[in-house]
Amino acid sequence: MAVVTLEIARADQKPTLENLFQLYTHDFSDFWAGRAKGELQEDGRFAPYVWLDSYWTDGDRTPYLIRADGHVAGFALINRFSHSGLPLDFAVAEFFVVRKHRRDGVGFAAATQIIRARPGLWELAVARRNTGALPFWRKVASAIAGPSVEEIDRDDDLWNGPIVRFRA
Repeated sequence: MAVVTLEIARADQKPTLENLFQLYTHDFSDFWAGRAKGELQEDGRFAPYVWLDSYWTDGDRTPYLIRADGHVAGFALINRFSHSGLPLDFAVAEFFVVRKHRRDGVGFAAATQIIRARPGLWELAVARRNTGALPFWRKVASAIAGPSVEEIDRDDDLWNGPIVRFRA
C-alpha cells in the first residue's frame, strides 16, 4: 500500500482542488441521471463547487489534499454542517480519492487519519444513490468508534440518505 499523507490545502492550491472537483463531480454525475443537476457547462466543465472559497475564509472549514506516495490522490473537506440536524463537532462535507488509488487502502487511511486527528462527535452523510460509499464509511466509523456507531436515515429537505454518527 502507498504511504498516505494529508496536508491542509493552502489558498494557492485551490486550483488543484478545483481540478479534482471536476473528477469528483464526474463520478457523482452517475447518481444524477434523470435530473437537471450535474449537466456540463458550455466550456465542457462541470459548475464549480460553490462553497470552495469558504474553506480558506471560514475557521470551521478545513480543506485537505490527500497524497499517496507523495502524489496528489484526492481531497477531503471538513466542516461543521449537520445533515441530521443534531449537534456535532465535525462532518465530512466532501471526500474523493482518484480511481487509481481506490480499493488500495488510500481512502481508508486518509479518512481515519483526518478523523483521529480531531476528537469529537462526527457525522458522515452519504447520498442515498451513492450505495458504494456507505460500506466504506461504516468501516471507517467502526475502526474508530467500534460498536458505538449510530446510523440515521433521512429523506427530507435537509438530507436524503443514511447518516453515520460516532465519537472519535
